[in-house]
Amino acid sequence: MPKINTDTLWDLAAMELRTRESRSADDDAEEDSVALCERTVLFMGSKAGGKTTVLLRCLDRDEASKPTLGLEYTFGRRAKGHNTPKDIAHLWELGGGTSLSDLVQIPITPLNVSSVSVVLVLDLSKPSALWGTMEKLLQAALNQVEKVYALPQRPGESRTSKQQNQSRVLRVLPKDHPDRELISPFPVPLLLIGSKFDVFQDFESEKRKVICKTLRFLAHYYGASLIFTSSKSETMMSKARSFVSHLAFGTEKGKSMSTDPSKPLIIPAGMDSLSQIGSPPTIDVDIGTLHARNPLDLWKKVFERVFPPERTTEHKELKDPAKDPQYSEPLIDSMRAQKDQELEQYKREQAKLWKGLALEN
Repeated sequence: MPKINTDTLWDLAAMELRTRESRSADDDAEEDSVALCERTVLFMGSKAGGKTTVLLRCLDRDEASKPTLGLEYTFGRRAKGHNTPKDIAHLWELGGGTSLSDLVQIPITPLNVSSVSVVLVLDLSKPSALWGTMEKLLQAALNQVEKVYALPQRPGESRTSKQQNQSRVLRVLPKDHPDRELISPFPVPLLLIGSKFDVFQDFESEKRKVICKTLRFLAHYYGASLIFTSSKSETMMSKARSFVSHLAFGTEKGKSMSTDPSKPLIIPAGMDSLSQIGSPPTIDVDIGTLHARNPLDLWKKVFERVFPPERTTEHKELKDPAKDPQYSEPLIDSMRAQKDQELEQYKREQAKLWKGLALEN
């Protein structure tokens, strides 16, 4: 006897809707896997700290690095296998140290916020500028990410929610990690690179320990990986390259780890802990007198007691690209000089005209 279908029209409609939603979810997953073939990495950090050198080594480009002016873009491609589309990494480099931090709004957008990563290169040879550089640049990137997530999602725009992104970042820590509730992971994957280790290794032992412990705390607090490198060592550059390639192409970042302050630090995200890092190093500093608001503020106060921040006017130090000799164009420069003179003459004439009108009135 044939089975009688007792489903109503509404039941059939509901089943059809569930089937379509299931197909849609599968399609979205497939689209996400394709989208992840394109990633964005933003390099920023200390002025003349070695960002370009790290970037060029990661791309296997044997070129002499030049000072980065403003925000520069390049890209890298990597084949996953035979006859498969190549992964693409969009690589942005922010020059000028902290003076051009507002430009982070260009590489961090609603279209790529789900696949963007940040590489912060800090010059170990200039510890007095280290905390200020880190603080201002990470805050600029954080503000831009928050701004992007605050924007209303456009029709047809594919973007992970802020909560989804936070859970993705939190995955760097095991669920049973004791510090899971004590840290504040950066909203996008973050890599801290300490450059110029060849200079840093000649520092006094106690000062090296202060810098190492502080950077370990910062990396752990932000859920970031940390690695020291030097352009003078191919081995160290190769290890740094593996961490950058992990962000750019999703490759394995390596599992080696080193926390010895006399050697280059290598600490993948989630592999450290507050108990292993210990308390802030107190060299002639009474922690009880610092009146810190939170652990991050405490580490900052201790670090700046040992390495007082430099008072620099970095905006004034940044060269005007139009006057940089490496970009000279004699014909254009002479025309520009002529126009500048005409402009100054026009300003003087207008000033005299307005002064005469003021006297008449």
